[in-house]
Amino acid sequence: MAGNIAAGSRSGIRPALPLLAPAYLWLTLAIFLPLSAMAFFSFMTDLPLSGKDWSFTIRNYAAFFSSGLYVTLLWSSLRLGLEVTLWCALIGFPAAYVLAKVLKGRSREAIFLLVILPFWSNGLVRIFSWAMVLREGGILDVMLNAVLPFKISVDLMYSYPAVIIGLVHSYVPYMVLTCYLTLQAIDDSLIEAARSLGASRLQVLRRLVIPLAMPGLIAGAVLIFVPVVGSFMEPRILGGRTGTFYGTVIEDQFVAVFNWPLGAALSFILLAVVLVILAAASPVLRRAT
Repeated sequence: MAGNIAAGSRSGIRPALPLLAPAYLWLTLAIFLPLSAMAFFSFMTDLPLSGKDWSFTIRNYAAFFSSGLYVTLLWSSLRLGLEVTLWCALIGFPAAYVLAKVLKGRSREAIFLLVILPFWSNGLVRIFSWAMVLREGGILDVMLNAVLPFKISVDLMYSYPAVIIGLVHSYVPYMVLTCYLTLQAIDDSLIEAARSLGASRLQVLRRLVIPLAMPGLIAGAVLIFVPVVGSFMEPRILGGRTGTFYGTVIEDQFVAVFNWPLGAALSFILLAVVLVILAAASPVLRRAT
């Protein structure tokens, strides 16, 4: 029986190979080859492109553990990822619920268009737009002074809240989209049945809607947390001196210092830490889904 099942699965995969081959070939070229090159660079003393003598070493990885600065910056980046993910969940889940269960017709299409609008603009454009809003004398400052009877000065540029705002704006659509898909799959009759049995709106939300929408929340959290931990554009532009995180240090190694071996080693350490966190949380995530 087992042999028949294995033979059947192989025979089912064989016709699909021509369709799978382009995708896996592209993944090999676009992901595994660059990662392999970076892994090779991370064990080198210098780049061979520079014309200098080089050799293999583990000094680049040892630099992470010998300097407390890298550990501190990594912890700050992990905390930043958690905070941004939390804010995205607090903002994105209610928005997704309204889209999936409240709005209908053209109003839903209009709001959905506003949600995905950030995907249509360049990341640098979004960040510099927030710089125009948050700086002293910026759009937010002018609007508040036009409404309030007293004069205030709003200057959030080059601060930690500015980094949070920029990252949340960039990544909250991921949370909205993943939660929208799971919320839309919930049968409205289940909610109506719970209401008819005397459950309050809060009870329906806490005991029915959120558990059924948990796969979307978890998927959105992973899609947000992983790139935010290594982000560098928003912290660099909106955070200024206070926006020094692990991702900005890696960028400096590649762009400013041109120390690619150290930058590659720091990148793989970040990748390993994120994978360990996801692996440690996987039992909890499986129970939640």
